[in-house]
Amino acid sequence: MKEKSNYSSDDARPRCPWSFSDPLLMAYHDKEWGVPVHSDDLLLEFLVLEGAQAGLSWLTVLRKRENYRRAFLGFDPKKVAQFSDARIYKLKQDPGIIRNELKIRSAVRNAQSLLAVRKEFGSFDAYVWGFVGGKPIRRMWKSQGQIPANSAESDRMSKDLRERGFNFVGSTICYAFMQAVGIVNDHLATCFRTAEL
Repeated sequence: MKEKSNYSSDDARPRCPWSFSDPLLMAYHDKEWGVPVHSDDLLLEFLVLEGAQAGLSWLTVLRKRENYRRAFLGFDPKKVAQFSDARIYKLKQDPGIIRNELKIRSAVRNAQSLLAVRKEFGSFDAYVWGFVGGKPIRRMWKSQGQIPANSAESDRMSKDLRERGFNFVGSTICYAFMQAVGIVNDHLATCFRTAEL
């Protein structure tokens, strides 16, 4: 199947083809995807959102992102880690987020596990960036079909996160997380963001 042209209709900048189907995806691609993130709160946000995406599209999650930020108190790990069963039940009734109890409980558990990692490593940032020696992996793919769903680094991250009590952190979710937070730069070689990043 012929890959869609990676030029947008509103300007001449080349982009990764996945960003064309919706303006929200394009804005996310142009401003956030692949940008190195070093804030524990934002890293938790992306970890929760990538886990919430399991079985769904990223666009579905992006459309609910502001609701997630409200529901999860800006993804402050200390606050999310203290969510009670009553609060989780309330979140299950919230139409603004994905109302899957396992995914909601996973967010709370992952916040708790993040706090334990922070005690050991000083920050969750130091821990996750440690899987790549603190420097982004830069790839120069020619087509979207070349981009893998996981990698040796995401396999190691997934295994270690699970051993530390995190869940919804399979290797594919970890790879998507690594792409989102700039640990891996998978913008195509022809994409304008490759040079910017």
